Amino acid sequence: MTDPTTAAYWHARAAALKFETGHFIDGAFVPSLDGRVFETVNPATGAVLAEVAAGSAADVERAVASARRAFRSGVWSRMDPRARLAVLEKFSALIEENAELFAVTDTVDMGKPISEMLNIDVPGSYTAIKFFAETADKLEGAVTSTAASALHYILRQPLGVVGLIVPWNYPLMMAAWKLGPALVTGNSVVLKPAEQSPLSAALLAKLFIEAGGPPGVLNVVQGVGEEAGKALALHNDVDKIGFTGSVEVGKLMMIYSGQSNLKRVTTECGGKSPQIVLADVEDLETTVSYCVNAIYGNQGEVCSAGSRLLVDESVHGDFVALFREKAAAGFNPGDPLDPATTMGPLVTSQHQKKVLSMIDSGRSEGAKLELGGGVPSALNQGCYVEPTLFSGVSPSMTIAREEIFGPVASVLKVNGIEEALSLANNTTFGLAASIWTRDVSTALRFGRDIEAGIVWVNCYDHGDMTQPWGGFKQSGNGRDKCLEALTQYTQTKSVWVNIGA
Repeated sequence: MTDPTTAAYWHARAAALKFETGHFIDGAFVPSLDGRVFETVNPATGAVLAEVAAGSAADVERAVASARRAFRSGVWSRMDPRARLAVLEKFSALIEENAELFAVTDTVDMGKPISEMLNIDVPGSYTAIKFFAETADKLEGAVTSTAASALHYILRQPLGVVGLIVPWNYPLMMAAWKLGPALVTGNSVVLKPAEQSPLSAALLAKLFIEAGGPPGVLNVVQGVGEEAGKALALHNDVDKIGFTGSVEVGKLMMIYSGQSNLKRVTTECGGKSPQIVLADVEDLETTVSYCVNAIYGNQGEVCSAGSRLLVDESVHGDFVALFREKAAAGFNPGDPLDPATTMGPLVTSQHQKKVLSMIDSGRSEGAKLELGGGVPSALNQGCYVEPTLFSGVSPSMTIAREEIFGPVASVLKVNGIEEALSLANNTTFGLAASIWTRDVSTALRFGRDIEAGIVWVNCYDHGDMTQPWGGFKQSGNGRDKCLEALTQYTQTKSVWVNIGA
């Protein structure tokens, strides 16, 4: 088949895939030193895709040593910035050229619909690399005003060896968001992809070398987080960990830093993001469309998923009715290799069970199930969960407090902006939030008072590479995408020169 608008085309591409399954260390694919492997599984079918090298502390040691050698050699860290720019621009172009390969790889590895891979993940990845590539010769130090007898200048330099630990929900794009600033500033990297979606990271590393990147600058260690990820975070020759994942593991990253060499740690740890719909909303139908997409996109496996719907009681009934209608029409689980599919399976059977147990808690705690709530009958071989909506949710319910990381939305009634803001901020998270209102003053007050790092007014999930991505509270302390990210992969050095009288 040669028609990429058909499922047959993508099934043919998937059947022809050949995966690199080793670690990528010092410019070559290698097996684990002890020979161990783990299985990565297609969540749509349950079929084993490949046996991937299972990294141990010894494999992490090899990768870190390779990265340190490359860094100290200066082959990348002291390369002319314009030369680094050229390599990273070529790297971006190669990601774009291999768009279909990346798309089908992550679709079979973690269940994301092929249309989302082609329209969101792959473009977002090569755009991120190109954005940061263009900053290569824009970083500046400073010369301060001092006495005439001295010259004081401040250098901004790379940290050294950076460990990047990325999640399974956006395997390619989360890696690109972190690789861009880490590499352009001259660091060497050890990338640890999630064990649930390891396959695209190997292709990234291979293309970096093809783009002209020196061996040892970008290494990949596969394996489970409790072993390979922990060893990377505890390593005394790693200068920084950039982490995206759960709050529980994000806290461990901080602990491991203290137990080792006080390496820098930046985290992005998810959220329980509110979408506030006030009585003066201008276009309820458009608002509901955004709200539906904000929770069911990527199967709800999104750190910024708008899972808490705080709806003014005056429009509550109409909102819920419209939401049911638009969700049922727009999000029907299906074959992720079919371009018409808008919702694929969840990443693993274990995660499916977790999401279903959260749905059960909503029922048992007294919320009203308005939509979904189970496994689609025709798709019981995969890790699917129906788009689910609860109304009658109180703030104390589990589904209103805990991050579900699946296609489950909760509607809570509010009466005006005061109650909405109070409920919105009543959470340990603070990643993203939105408000729908025609009142400019209300919108500005919301932007000021909401405890979240990313705020949308009369939209959701809009943005570009200039937008800092990160949260408040237990949603983490890091920022991805933006120019601020560059400072998280560099350090300043003060040089004071005594000139004399």
